[in-house]
Amino acid sequence: MQSKSRIHADPPLHNDQFDRIPDSLVLLILNKVADVRALGRCSAVSKRFNFLVPHVHDVYVKIDRVVTVDGDPSDESLNLASPKPRNLFSHLFKLMLLTILKPFQHLRNTSSGNKPLLPQLSHHSPAQVLKNFTQIRNLQIELPAGDVGTEDGVLLRWRAEFGSTLQNCVILGGTPIDRKSNVIDQDPLPVAEENGSIPESFYSNGGLKLRVVWTISSLIAASTRHYLLRPIIKNHPTLRTLVLTDSDGQGTLSMGTEQLREFREKPLAASASTNRTQVPASNMKLRYAPYLELPEGIGMQGATLVAIRPSGEGSGGGGGGNNGNGRKEAENFLNGSFDGPFRAAVKMLVKRKTYLLEMNGF
Repeated sequence: MQSKSRIHADPPLHNDQFDRIPDSLVLLILNKVADVRALGRCSAVSKRFNFLVPHVHDVYVKIDRVVTVDGDPSDESLNLASPKPRNLFSHLFKLMLLTILKPFQHLRNTSSGNKPLLPQLSHHSPAQVLKNFTQIRNLQIELPAGDVGTEDGVLLRWRAEFGSTLQNCVILGGTPIDRKSNVIDQDPLPVAEENGSIPESFYSNGGLKLRVVWTISSLIAASTRHYLLRPIIKNHPTLRTLVLTDSDGQGTLSMGTEQLREFREKPLAASASTNRTQVPASNMKLRYAPYLELPEGIGMQGATLVAIRPSGEGSGGGGGGNNGNGRKEAENFLNGSFDGPFRAAVKMLVKRKTYLLEMNGF
């Protein structure tokens, strides 16, 4: 039997060894957590966590749904993820991000008694949810779905880079085919022309018109997202990177340190009536292939790549069409825009014949 002296010699149970871990290490762990909902729960654990959570550098915000300006999420005609492309433009102009995740009703600020560290997320915009974070450097926001409606079976991917206005945009579209499941093809796949030219049927069957719709729709989606980021960028001067994407992986808007600095220093050309940033006059490079054989057993019919950059030297950092560094940056952006088989599709398409187009600002 253990002696009384031995029992009393043991360290007191109330000594918490976790308190010996420095704040810098705890913050490193919280940065790995990132998710704003999980961080909110962490803040309710103790006074120490409640103090440290607002100093997190890396934050990830996932938005469950969007509602309309009128606040009626039941109106299907105003759904951001509406699959009807013919109504896309009117839909996008009427949308705002007004809700995020589930309410944190049980989270209370231990230092102030009743004041919640994070507001109820089901009734607040991302800017309001993030207002108590004071040291955010890297922020990622995920929307519930892509903004651009397409026909069934059509793949559309876009990536845009913004400062105070559009700097770069890359759009990839086509119809993917699972070659693993198509052992025997009923219809022969189209064969690309030897000189890489677009076939005449592309113009006559509406192929070009459809891709113009993809391009304009993607630019509207990107500029709408950019406009909605204004309060977040204004309230968080420590931001170094900001990425706004969606759960479908359809579109990604990114802003780095230089783009964020430019956003703060230059006036934003935007329209409050349309809730989006104005897209400047731009040059477009279109490349097309009737069929591409991609890695991982995937093929793509009607593969189209559109690279967009503002025209002229006064394009807010995105133009400079004759600048060598600008062209190099655009090339790097183009090659790194997508992953997996779609990255391979870009590499194949950039080798094909280029068609130059011009687009007015809108």
